[in-house]
Amino acid sequence: MPDLRDDLWPPPTRGEPVSPVWRSAAFAAELEDWCRSVLLEEVILEEVKIRCWSAVWRVRTPGATYYAKQNCPGQAFEAALMQELARLSPRVVPVTAVDLDRGFLMTPDQGPVMREAVGDTEESWCAVVRESSLLQREVAGHVDVLERAGLTRLGAVEAPTYVATRLEQLAALPARDPRRVDAEGAARLRATLPDVERWCEQVLALGLPVTLNHSDLHSNNVFAHRDRMLFFDFGDAVLSDPLAVLLATLSSMRFHLDCGPDDPRLAKVADAAIEVWSDLTPAAELRAALGPALQLGKLARCESWARCLTNLTDEELVEFGDSAAYWLLDITEPPPLTV
Repeated sequence: MPDLRDDLWPPPTRGEPVSPVWRSAAFAAELEDWCRSVLLEEVILEEVKIRCWSAVWRVRTPGATYYAKQNCPGQAFEAALMQELARLSPRVVPVTAVDLDRGFLMTPDQGPVMREAVGDTEESWCAVVRESSLLQREVAGHVDVLERAGLTRLGAVEAPTYVATRLEQLAALPARDPRRVDAEGAARLRATLPDVERWCEQVLALGLPVTLNHSDLHSNNVFAHRDRMLFFDFGDAVLSDPLAVLLATLSSMRFHLDCGPDDPRLAKVADAAIEVWSDLTPAAELRAALGPALQLGKLARCESWARCLTNLTDEELVEFGDSAAYWLLDITEPPPLTV
């Protein structure tokens, strides 16, 4: 078994819930004051959504509309990350302002998201993954900048230690804790550790750079304009091997298109991403390692949930508490695409 690294991925804890704070009049006044100081005019705040992991408000002025966001503490890095990504690439929603101390992020309204404007079609998704892969290539040379902004590495190098660490942490939780991995699940995961090592070897053999993994790339997190696509909502992001980003995309496609893992539309979309990297590694080798890359992508989903599960109310913990364990256990199941 790999060494456990509680220093890199601390054990689960419970902190002060954030969603009650976001619903308070005091926080609304604080956010309104900040928005007014940024825009230098009167503003009207409208709550868009409050979840246990983040909250978003529409900010209206007499002449324009913006969106303000704050993440839970585990993902508060998004403001700093968005600031850097917007500087590095035109494929990211522009940033109006950030407050790095409080994790406030403001961006200008971009109209309807892709799901509303274009829909979940094979053609639109090919364009999304192609542009997302080009974004990955643009920022791959700036991984040090993204790390300083708060992104953690969770690629094939880190995966074996990560799985072993999170497994033992979640298995050690009390029996009634919703975040716990039970004995049967823990046994299945331990039996999968050799597979994880093999997947990592296959992915590392591709020789692709570690880069940005959005980790929640679906059609509500991209704007499909006529001349370009703009990506946003990077709170779940990690640094990983590039093809892992397709995990969320292909899973979303299967849900919205109601298709199985052998649907040719999924393979066509995956090929759109593979093509972007095929000048570095032959496409046939990339396809052969896609299954392992998708399996490792499940660890990014586990980690983003682990970051979100520390500041929940008791009711939220009951609803979402098993999410990190779900994605960790899911590596014992096949990937969303038959390859």
